[in-house]
Amino acid sequence: MAHGKYQGVILAAGHGSRMGPFGDAVPKPIAPICNKPLLVYQLEEMRRLGIEDVIVVIGHLGHRVTQHLGDGSAFGVHIRYVEQEKRLGLAHAVGQLERHIDRPFLLMLGDIFFDSAGLDPMFDVFEEKDASAVLAVRMETDPAIVQLSASVVLSEDGTVRRIIEKPRHVPSLLRCIGLYLFDSRIFDAIRRTPRTAMRDEYELTDSIQILVDYEYPVRTADVTDWAVNITYIGDLIDCCVHRLHQQGRTSLVGEACSIADGTRLVDTVLGPGAEIAHAMTLERCVVLPGVRIDQGDYYRETVFTSSGQFCAE
Repeated sequence: MAHGKYQGVILAAGHGSRMGPFGDAVPKPIAPICNKPLLVYQLEEMRRLGIEDVIVVIGHLGHRVTQHLGDGSAFGVHIRYVEQEKRLGLAHAVGQLERHIDRPFLLMLGDIFFDSAGLDPMFDVFEEKDASAVLAVRMETDPAIVQLSASVVLSEDGTVRRIIEKPRHVPSLLRCIGLYLFDSRIFDAIRRTPRTAMRDEYELTDSIQILVDYEYPVRTADVTDWAVNITYIGDLIDCCVHRLHQQGRTSLVGEACSIADGTRLVDTVLGPGAEIAHAMTLERCVVLPGVRIDQGDYYRETVFTSSGQFCAE
C-alpha cells in the first residue's frame, strides 16, 4: 500500500475532440462506464492504494468534472483542482503542479480505463530500484494500438532506453498506457522539454526521454490485464461492454428507467431515468441518464445523449 508516502494526480483537462460533438457535451473523464464516471474508477484505485491526497487537473468543461467529484469525500479521498488554462500538452499540465507536489506521485491520464489486479508492483519497482519514474506498460500484438499511444524500448538491464510518442514506425510493441509513478526529477525534465514541431505541445514522453538521457533510472511494470485510451465513441462502447461481460451481464439498466415491452437490450447500458418509448433492439449501445428514445427499431454501436446520438466509426 502506498499510504501517505504518495500523492495522486489525474489529468482530466482533455477536450475529446476525436469524439466529435459528444466530446463537446461530455468531458471524457466523466464519461460513464456502466453508469459510473471513468474518473471514479481511478479514484477508487487510488483509495485502494492508500492514496488520499489527489490533484485533478481540469480544463474543458471542468465545472462538470467538479460537480461529479466534489471534494472527493464520497470516494474516500481529498481532491484539489488545478485548471490548465492553455492546452499545451501533458508535460505542461504536469509542470503546473510542481508547487502542489511535495512527494512522489501516481499520475493517471483521465481517459484511461483499465483492469488490474492492483498497481502495487509499480510502487515495488519504484522503491526497490530507486527509480525516477515507473511506467505502466503492456505488450501488444497490434502495432496500430501502439501507434495511438507510445512505444517503449528497453535496455538489456530492463531500464527504459527510448520512449516514442505515436510512432509511425513502431520499434517495440511494448506500449505505455498512461499510468506513471514519478519523483520530483520529472519537473527538472519538464523544464528542459521543448515544444514538439508536429503538435506544438510539450509532450510528457519527451520529458521522460530527458530523464533517460540524463541517466535517471526509468523502469516499467506490467500491471494491467486490459487497458483502453478512450479516444473515439467506439472506445467508450467497448469499455462498457467489457465491463458488462466482467460482471456476467448482457445489459445494465439504471434506476427509474422506462422500457417498452418487447425491447431487446444486447450488450447495452441504460443510464438512470432513460426511457425507451416503443419496442426496439439496442445492440452495443450506451444511453446516458434521462435520455428518451422514441424513434427507430434497431440501433447498434450508438451512444445516446440529450443532445443527440453518436455512432461508432
